Amino acid sequence: MLKKLLRHLSDGHFHSGEALGEAMGVSRAAVWKQLKKLEELEVPFSSVKGKGYRLHDPIELLDEDAIRSVVSQRLDCLELLLEVNSTNTYLFERASDHMGKRYAVLAEKQSSGRGRRGRQWISPFGRNIYLSLLVSFSGGMSALEGLSLTVGVAVEKALSRLGIDGVGLKWPNDVYADGRKLAGILLEVTGEYNSHCQVVIGIGLNLSMSEAEARDIDQPWVDLKSLKPDLSRNQVAGVLLDELLSSIDTFQREGFAPLQEYWSQKDIYHDKDVVISSPTQQISGTVKGVNRKGELMLRTERGMEIISAGELSVRPVS
Repeated sequence: MLKKLLRHLSDGHFHSGEALGEAMGVSRAAVWKQLKKLEELEVPFSSVKGKGYRLHDPIELLDEDAIRSVVSQRLDCLELLLEVNSTNTYLFERASDHMGKRYAVLAEKQSSGRGRRGRQWISPFGRNIYLSLLVSFSGGMSALEGLSLTVGVAVEKALSRLGIDGVGLKWPNDVYADGRKLAGILLEVTGEYNSHCQVVIGIGLNLSMSEAEARDIDQPWVDLKSLKPDLSRNQVAGVLLDELLSSIDTFQREGFAPLQEYWSQKDIYHDKDVVISSPTQQISGTVKGVNRKGELMLRTERGMEIISAGELSVRPVS
């Protein structure tokens, strides 16, 4: 019922309660009940006597047919949710029931979206892409070396297909454009260390956010609409999912090594001086690419050091 209401209001125009009730096959009181749910989802709308109701801004709701029409790779299950605490958490909790399947979830809104290092991922309704994909791997967790960087390349290639140039990657999990963060990646693993395991690959991609919605973001950010205003949200979701699935196919056959040089070419800090901070120490040096495992190669005063992903922060030397 709520999805029906949102479809009618998604154009941003006024619709009377009577017209909405007739279109939805319910009473005006039932329409009002659904409108109250929009408040719970923090979807801003207006009510004007004599005109009816309208959303403050038009939205493009996620559409399974539109997304699947773009995806040419194997995908066993695609689920679209109005609201979820976290798409990663949702899939992680269901992983054991979908062994061997490629199961993707997209949500209109996350109430508790998560980024790396326990940070909140700002997830307003109908604005961005909140995508998680469950994939199974044989060979244990050692077979996952470089996977997060492979996912970054998939995001960059998807954006290139969509006509977004100059996208860069930041080790180990971020995607940048115009010097600002555009997308983040979060991988979570369950299973046996030396045997079969499953990975939930989460991608948050900024598509269209207002300054008010982004007020709690604590770093420079950018969205796709500011780079290319005419992008379709469903087209973005479909192309992103298609490139991700294709990259997973290649990774399962060949690992990260074939992408090692490509990733380094897209690295926003390549040949630049950075400070890498962990809870226990700081290391300064010059970024010299990544190795075949996806580990960062840092030239320091002690020589070449290899940095493994973890609870790290990478910042340029100011």
